[in-house]
Amino acid sequence: MVHGHMAHGRFHGPGAVEPPAARFAFWGSMRDLLALVMRSEAPQLRLRIGAALVLVLVGKLAAVIAPVMLGEAINSLTPTAQGVVVVGAGFIGMAVGFAVLRLVAACAPYARDAIFTRVSQSTMARAAVESFGHALALSLDFHQTKQSGALARVIDRGARSTDFLIRSLIFSLGPTFVELVLAMTVMAVRLDWRFALTAFVTLVVYAVITFRITDWRLSHRRELNETETRAAGLSSDALMNYETLKAFGAEDRLVRTYGEAMGRYVDASARANGSLNLLNAAQALILNVGLAAMTVMAGMEVAGGRLSIGDITMAVFLLSGLYAPLGMLGFQYREIRQGLIDMEQMVALRQITPDIVDAPASRPLPPASGQGAAIAFDHVSFRHDARSSGLLDVSFEARPGQTVALVGPSGAGKTTAVRLAMRLLDPQEGRVTIDGVDMREVPQVELRRAVALVPQDVALFNDTLFANIAFARPDARPEDVRAAAEAAELGPFIDGLPNGMSTRVGERGLKLSGGERQRVGIARALLAGPRLLILDEATSALDGPTEAAIQETLRKVKAGRTTLVIAHRLSTIADADQILVLRRGRIVERGTHAELLDHKGEYAALWRRQTRES
Repeated sequence: MVHGHMAHGRFHGPGAVEPPAARFAFWGSMRDLLALVMRSEAPQLRLRIGAALVLVLVGKLAAVIAPVMLGEAINSLTPTAQGVVVVGAGFIGMAVGFAVLRLVAACAPYARDAIFTRVSQSTMARAAVESFGHALALSLDFHQTKQSGALARVIDRGARSTDFLIRSLIFSLGPTFVELVLAMTVMAVRLDWRFALTAFVTLVVYAVITFRITDWRLSHRRELNETETRAAGLSSDALMNYETLKAFGAEDRLVRTYGEAMGRYVDASARANGSLNLLNAAQALILNVGLAAMTVMAGMEVAGGRLSIGDITMAVFLLSGLYAPLGMLGFQYREIRQGLIDMEQMVALRQITPDIVDAPASRPLPPASGQGAAIAFDHVSFRHDARSSGLLDVSFEARPGQTVALVGPSGAGKTTAVRLAMRLLDPQEGRVTIDGVDMREVPQVELRRAVALVPQDVALFNDTLFANIAFARPDARPEDVRAAAEAAELGPFIDGLPNGMSTRVGERGLKLSGGERQRVGIARALLAGPRLLILDEATSALDGPTEAAIQETLRKVKAGRTTLVIAHRLSTIADADQILVLRRGRIVERGTHAELLDHKGEYAALWRRQTRES
């Protein structure tokens, strides 16, 4: 019967990667699955596939032949004149053969799994790795419009669905169909065509009823999953915001709300279990009616002298042998449908074309000069989907060793300029060059080594200080990592930690203060040895003394590098070689700090405003 354990709920929130339509492209999915299996790179791949299929066939043949041998064994029992049944050597041999065939039928799946597990797990791993790699190669716009958790679930569910589909379709339902054909053939040949027809009709009715009730149960399962999620979300929110609910004395109110949610869960669970019991009862009724009909038919044939007692046993065992794999048909049908959707979502994700790709005729950057990169925007325009414009006909040049600052109100295009300078976006018009080479012609791996970013909010991995600094260059020597930390003035802080460089920083580095995270980000960027250093409001979220200390560190690390700075506080970029004032995607003013103050335009007005606020 269908097992009553709960299948995991699957929710597709906004941002999830969905296929174009909720369709079941069965044969297309099977082609995708076969292609994945052949790309799995499992050891002895073809040999393992062949051996597994042979074991499947051997197991099903043994399962069908075993009842035939038992029937022959029973038929070989001959009573003597005194009515005593004599057990001859033929009976013993066939009885032993029956037991051996049953053992082969039982053990063949275990041997098959032992041989094929490496292939199925390698297929699952290959699907996950390819999808993960493809997701990382997709554009920044894609990642800004999706939920990371939803995308991770698409990859995880899609990869795991490959293993389930292989086991359910290829090694469960497919062989069960083969066993059904073999069993009906034996019944038609050894017994009568009516026995084969009875078995076929029984299993068809069983399948139709199972599919219908399972489809009807989907709404109950969905309701159960939704109520369970709602109750879990309420308890999670309350525990995470414990101080807030205590401060407002909301404990009783939240407990009542949680109780109501749990009440809805109980009602939904009762309906789901009731429909499951109905499915199990219907399955049991259909199978036992079919078995009873087969037994009565065989008894009438025996009474008429057309069959022997052993034939009844053979018919009953043949039909009963089909019941075990069919008992999970409802569960497998539901999970196969979901598995096909999960795999289609993964395939749909991998069919999305990355916006940023290496040019077919890419060329390397010229050797580094040691003075920094020359970066130039040549009539660059980029229009975002979410708003009217990002940059409009922007041109500027930063010569090696210079510091160029971008200022302006939110939405002026500063961040878009930084992303273009890192080639996280490609310009829709114009070009961005680094050391005279169009960035679109430089391999991305080489470009990433030449450019480093220190963002406003430095994101760290839940790992050690050493690993986070060395992330920019995993093959760096410990002394190089320490030197980068010293350059970012992290030395005294690290020396004061009990575990030094081995100290774990917590999720997203939350065990560190804002200034400490910024220094780790600076050390990481310095270890990369970039020609172009980009500071994206690297100190705007810090307090005054910490910002002053970080600014002093940044002045030291700019030496020998070209620096592109985004800043809201104009005091931090007063020493820049060139300041660009952006408004609505256009450069409206440019010059040094002194020149812009003399110009008495937008920059001067902003400077006066910030000075008064100070």
